[in-house]
Amino acid sequence: MQNQTSIVSSNGQPFAVETVPYGYEAIYDSVASGFDLRQIVATVRANLVLIGLVVAASLALAAVVTLLQTPAFTARTTLQINDQSAQILGKQDDISQEQLTSASDSERFLQTQMDILGSNAIAERVAKKLRLVGSAQFYDAMGLRQPDADLKESELKELTIEALLRGKAVLLPRNSRIATVGFTSTVPAFSARVANTWADEYIQANLQRRYDSSAYAREFISGQLNEARAKLENSERELNAYAREAGLIRTHDAGDGRDQNRDSGSGNSITTASLLQLNVQANQAQAARITAEQRWRSMSSGPLLSSPEVLANTAIGTLLAQRSATSADLERERARHLEDYPSVVQLKAQLASIDAQVQSVARNIRASVKQAYDSAREAEEALNQQVLSLKSSSLAEQDRLVQYNLLAREADTNRTVHDGLLQRYKELNAAAGISSSNIAIIDSADSPTKPSSPNLFRNFALALLAGVTLAGVIVFLRNQLDDAVRLPEDIDAKLNMPLLGVIPLTKAVDIEAMMEDPKSAISEAYNSLRSSLLYSSANGLPKTLLIASSQPSEGKSTTSLAMAIGLARLGRKVVLLDVDLRRPVIHRIVGVSGSDNAYGMSSLLTSQGSIEDALKPTDHENLTVITAGPIPLSPTELLSSGRMKQILEELSERFDVVILDSPPVLGLADAPLMAALVEGVILVVQSDRSRRGSLKSSLRRLRGMRPNILGGVLTMFDASKNSNAYSEYYGYNYYQYDAKTNA
Repeated sequence: MQNQTSIVSSNGQPFAVETVPYGYEAIYDSVASGFDLRQIVATVRANLVLIGLVVAASLALAAVVTLLQTPAFTARTTLQINDQSAQILGKQDDISQEQLTSASDSERFLQTQMDILGSNAIAERVAKKLRLVGSAQFYDAMGLRQPDADLKESELKELTIEALLRGKAVLLPRNSRIATVGFTSTVPAFSARVANTWADEYIQANLQRRYDSSAYAREFISGQLNEARAKLENSERELNAYAREAGLIRTHDAGDGRDQNRDSGSGNSITTASLLQLNVQANQAQAARITAEQRWRSMSSGPLLSSPEVLANTAIGTLLAQRSATSADLERERARHLEDYPSVVQLKAQLASIDAQVQSVARNIRASVKQAYDSAREAEEALNQQVLSLKSSSLAEQDRLVQYNLLAREADTNRTVHDGLLQRYKELNAAAGISSSNIAIIDSADSPTKPSSPNLFRNFALALLAGVTLAGVIVFLRNQLDDAVRLPEDIDAKLNMPLLGVIPLTKAVDIEAMMEDPKSAISEAYNSLRSSLLYSSANGLPKTLLIASSQPSEGKSTTSLAMAIGLARLGRKVVLLDVDLRRPVIHRIVGVSGSDNAYGMSSLLTSQGSIEDALKPTDHENLTVITAGPIPLSPTELLSSGRMKQILEELSERFDVVILDSPPVLGLADAPLMAALVEGVILVVQSDRSRRGSLKSSLRRLRGMRPNILGGVLTMFDASKNSNAYSEYYGYNYYQYDAKTNA
């Protein structure tokens, strides 16, 4: 079995190391995290009988209740519910047409329909339709006693409605429009009858609501239509009278008889139309003038023959070609003849004539461009004068159009309202007689052949769940109220103290023999404890150790001897002191006779001899013991004397480790007094016996002397009783060797 060493904090010490058996860290970590599956399994095993009794009682109660219940039958009718399109002032083509709505709106609509389906109003309609109020058959089918004869009509009706509502069940699965209406009673045929009637009355109530809404809408819209018609007539009369008085002549659209551009507020009178037309022409004239001016400036700013207008002319192009040919001929003749030669003179005359023609054509082109520019400028000026003249007339007319437009808009609004109400009124009149519904029956209810309740399997399942839950609560409360230290993790969880080791429960009497056997679980456990002590402080193994327990018979003396033997095997010189001067046991464990025990700790404390005389060798190498000696009258006075400190100092100089087997802490002052004299204290806790209250009291008494408490050792731990997981983790099953095979 291997060990794992981990650093933990100790009371009053910044560095304390706890060595736990290999695999136990999984249990320890699960406890620290607040959830331990193995502890839960151990708790269940420990309370298995109680859990079985609670679950069995729950199942028995379920069986009795099932046998006592009257069989009930449930009949179901299924309905398809579609989105309705009952809009009062909106456009609709068909009163039963489905709307395209969002998912949230559709869900709200379906939920609303389910609330209506299970409402008191539908229950009242069913009761009235089937004449259930005061019906003896109905009360028998619902398992109710017959009402008193002197019961008021309103109270009898309320009783009937409540019974109907208790028996009905409406259900709409998610992502579905198929609703189910169920009714439960003790009579199958009656259940089917009520379920079918419930669905029929729901459809009729829906149609009635739609008809009532349509009738109210028709009456309301009729009154609004008459008012809108009167307002429209008055507004149009006022509009025409003002136009005649103001002398406004308006152009009209042949389609609807209303003024053009009235909505924009600009109007469209003759003056305005003329102004718009002249303004367009003036803009065009200005653009033409700018173009002509640019042509003229381009031509007048440079030589004539460099102007694009001149060069683009066909005549100029022809003349320039002739001039080029003539110039070429003249140059050839000059190369052969003198200047006064007839052919040269003739060619020079032809060239001068061509140049004169070119200049004449160019001047004519420039004159035409200048003339076009002047004409464009004059046309622009004339049109601008006309635009200025019409602007003043148009502005005066616009002042009169303000009131006209106000009256025109009012007339248009009244006309729009009148047309909309008239269209809606016609639609409502056309749809008034339609009785189609957005709800349809898919499957009608038939008389059920099998009872829906009692359901033995369901009752047993519920009883099992309730029994397990109740058993869990009982076990939880029992564990919370139980403060016994049973498991290794209780040392840290309940005592806030590091765990140094776990000693398993064994039937063997001879501890020394088991310590000699390295294959035994006891030997391995004490080896693990020994490893913990080697790293229990910053300086390693303390020189002086006090082994204490809260109560007698918790394994304190056995642990002291086992620790002493284990340390001696490591080559350490160990001395074991029996300081339990009231009920000493070390001399019996190590086999010291009564005569040898005549001189011991009590003798040393009373200064009746030397330490050499008190030291007694053992069968184990490097291990020496000092027994308790004769039992004194007042052990506390002896242990609290200065002599005890001197003895410990002297033994610490002669031995590597001094181990003290102390008396129990509770009720005695011996252990707390000695705890202040040693370097380390170990508290031995017996599994399934020690209580948290007594252990905390012991720790408070010890800590009152400010000792260095290294941790606790859990003894007599029965791993198989708590959980098989502990046996596997601590390796106890691994060391159960077969005697026949010697494995």
